[in-house]
Amino acid sequence: MYTAHPDRYADLPYRRTGRSGLKLPALSLGLWHNFGPDRPAATQRAILRRAFDLGVTHFDLANNYGPPPGAAETALGEALRADLAPYRDELVISTKAGYLMWPGPYGEWGSRKYLLSSLDQSLHRMGLEYVDIFYSHRFDPDTPLEETMGALHTAVQQGKALYVGVSNYSAEQTREAARILGELGTPLLIHQPRYSMLDRRPEDEGLLDALDELQVGSIAYSPLEQGLLTGRYLDGIPEDSRAASDSPFLNSEAVTGELVGRLRALDEIARSRGQSLAQLALAWVLRGGRVTSALVGASSPRQLEDSVAAARNLDFDADELARIDAIVRPEPAPE
Repeated sequence: MYTAHPDRYADLPYRRTGRSGLKLPALSLGLWHNFGPDRPAATQRAILRRAFDLGVTHFDLANNYGPPPGAAETALGEALRADLAPYRDELVISTKAGYLMWPGPYGEWGSRKYLLSSLDQSLHRMGLEYVDIFYSHRFDPDTPLEETMGALHTAVQQGKALYVGVSNYSAEQTREAARILGELGTPLLIHQPRYSMLDRRPEDEGLLDALDELQVGSIAYSPLEQGLLTGRYLDGIPEDSRAASDSPFLNSEAVTGELVGRLRALDEIARSRGQSLAQLALAWVLRGGRVTSALVGASSPRQLEDSVAAARNLDFDADELARIDAIVRPEPAPE
């Protein structure tokens, strides 16, 4: 019988999500990878237990996480029943809908029919009465945003979600979503963008500025760039790595000699701070408090522990930030 660690709230900082009353841990556990029938169930349960013992109270999912789609939610449901059910009120569990889940015109995107049907299926897989956060996973260019946001509002009104969010929306799409939800009386809680030292689009395209203006929280996914911002690629491409398998999320062509050189330079900065490269990358995303939480995946409890340790040093001086920018965003050579 699992008993949670009594000091689980002692070390990891929690940050208020926008202007809501909800606080999230600085590091949250994403179940995008590593949770499904291709991984040992005992390892999955051990990761979830260790996460909670470390104060990682937020587990982030989507209907299509696996493989196969739905498998991650099923795995979480099994772990909840086996270990974490007594702690449900201490957990923040989120899921999303937007990508393909079943055949036909009602199996993806942002229609009311798809979103609410998907949420019902997600709750069934996890064995839950409600999720804490329900997201529209991507903007649907063919469905009125009023319909998509209205479906999120309905999920809250039905008691199947406590809060709502969006993911992969542009700054302007986010502003409009927030306006519609505000008029309905269900505030937009959070946005989940892709953001890392190597992917600065939320800065460059004004999304972080929009979230600041709207007082909406943010949680960054892929802060380690699918493993690039770890120590795995400092000497090229390991045979058992994601890039070696030519995953749809990271392929071998992306790991160029130039990139490896930049990763090594970043690793030197990390070492000077007493951090691993992964810890540096996570701390960088969380710097200054603009991002509420960073999502990390884990294939083992040990890997999760390394990620959570990043929260011990989230401060950067101006010189460190300038050196990082010079590495990841070098000035173009004069012609």
